[in-house]
Amino acid sequence: AHVSAHRDPLDMKLWNKYKVTSIPSLVFVDAVTGKVVCRNGLLVVRDDPKGLEFPWGPKPFAEVIAGPLLRNNRQTTDSSSLEGHYVGVYFSAHWCPPCRSLTRVLVETYRTVKESGQKFEIVFVSADRCSEESFKQYFSEMPWVAVPYSDEARRSRLNRLYGIQGIPTLILLDAEGHMITRQGRVEVLNDPECRLFPWHPRPVLELSESNAVQLHEGPCLVLFVDAEEEGELEPAKELIQPIAEKLMAKYKAKEEETPLLFFVAGEDDMTESLRDYTNLPEAAPLLTILDMSARAKYVSDVEEITPAAVDQFVSDFLADKLKPEPI
Repeated sequence: AHVSAHRDPLDMKLWNKYKVTSIPSLVFVDAVTGKVVCRNGLLVVRDDPKGLEFPWGPKPFAEVIAGPLLRNNRQTTDSSSLEGHYVGVYFSAHWCPPCRSLTRVLVETYRTVKESGQKFEIVFVSADRCSEESFKQYFSEMPWVAVPYSDEARRSRLNRLYGIQGIPTLILLDAEGHMITRQGRVEVLNDPECRLFPWHPRPVLELSESNAVQLHEGPCLVLFVDAEEEGELEPAKELIQPIAEKLMAKYKAKEEETPLLFFVAGEDDMTESLRDYTNLPEAAPLLTILDMSARAKYVSDVEEITPAAVDQFVSDFLADKLKPEPI
């Protein structure tokens, strides 16, 4: 198929809605509710060519993980040993340098959390394409448990369950197996002392080197402020926090991901380069919504940035009333 770089806006909206980052992609949707049934449809077609598992909806984590898990001393344990624990599901591979550097940090994180008395376990799901040998070598560095490399069906089901698009990915689950966050990688790198464990999503983030990756995962409201000092970011955060909380709560009630992330940004090299890249006006404070994957930006032209102005800007964006400018 010919893929045009200039897809029409409706096309683009579907790409963004379903967070498509590579092609071909096949997404199954429930026609009645509009909810995503499975993001990794190509794996479904490969794993279940006869449609025996149709309609391929998400199953509980405990059901998908069911079976033996390995420890790196060759002992095995049953997946039922995860019950009552916070669980990190770690999709990673030895051939991927960012994976190896995250693993080193994650080993320290794992020890810190365990030593604090929390019930926490990590399950390694290998994406190694090569051999059982490279799996064993990589797993020998890890103090947690793993899905056996030979159990390709279970590894694939976990990939499907969480719609994994790239590695390394660390998914955090609560003791009931419900997802807390997909952003384990960012959280671990941002919080080496594990003070915020288990990393429930925060309504508003301060833009930093390590969380800037999230700007590429969907539309983000970014309030740029004229701030040399970190303390200056607090009032900006307080201004948008209630609006972010309200939106998060609304979508959590619908069991859907929130359609907009919220950031405040001060003045540093990274913010400067982001402004240059997105060609934003010099003004501060500046209220924007950036949608990097759609290469679109929305800039608010209100005289004064008040909670009501932010609320209106967000509502208009979600109702498709704002006109995008190209990035």
